[in-house]
Amino acid sequence: MSGDETLKIIFFGDLVGKPGRYALRDFFADPKYFLPDADYDFNKIFCIANVENASHGFGLTEKNYHDLESYGLDCMTSGNHIWDKKEIFNYIDNAEKLVRPLNYPVGTKGQGSRIFEFNGIKIGVVNALGRVFMAPVDSPWQGVVDEIKRLKVITPIVIVDFHAEATAEKICLARLCSELGVSAFFGTHTHVQTADEQIIGGMAYITDAGFCGAYESVIGMDYGTSLTRFTTCVPERYDVADSSVIQLNAVEVDIEPSCGSAVAIKRVFCCIDKNNKEERHEE
Repeated sequence: MSGDETLKIIFFGDLVGKPGRYALRDFFADPKYFLPDADYDFNKIFCIANVENASHGFGLTEKNYHDLESYGLDCMTSGNHIWDKKEIFNYIDNAEKLVRPLNYPVGTKGQGSRIFEFNGIKIGVVNALGRVFMAPVDSPWQGVVDEIKRLKVITPIVIVDFHAEATAEKICLARLCSELGVSAFFGTHTHVQTADEQIIGGMAYITDAGFCGAYESVIGMDYGTSLTRFTTCVPERYDVADSSVIQLNAVEVDIEPSCGSAVAIKRVFCCIDKNNKEERHEE
């Protein structure tokens, strides 16, 4: 990458089950199938996806980890569901592209941040969990601050995936991160892409990147089982929705490699109907 080029990052919202994985696979194979005007050179784009729901909607199997790696992902972030497939404990320490949330207790398997080498550029990636309306975890505040400071000594480019429920918690942590020189801050977990993409003091920000999966669904899950849970209050396992219409949500960010400042951010939302090949797209 030449000195006058910006670094492009594409962050894909939470992959939900097979529809989400295959949406990613097909996007890498032929982005024009989703976005006719797309002009992507994935050799020059650092690609990240949140994968905590990638295997049957809960967790990530080792097979699916390697599948996603083969499609073209450079980095995989996660969240509270990353532990749902128990085999994760057997392979997470060897999964060099996978980042689990930082704010689990000391001694938890895996890494809460990583440095990636991409076309001669070092990119730091931090993953963290929120605490509002979430299961108890260590505080993300001081841990994220300390990790950003550590990574900034190594590289000016630091990316944060904050997997959280509450909008206010995401915005507040994001503003703190912007003061520390973070390049991009992506909210995940709620699966609904927000229309508030912006640059805050040189940091690209969006409250939630959305999800990749079945469009005709309840945030990727089957409507029938979701309805039963809400109307009966009886525990029932969610099923991943089966729909011919596939949704892909992503966020594009352009970053100045020398200083780590974001200069552009753009949401991507597109749907395709795989049965009749009709396309609906918006960028």
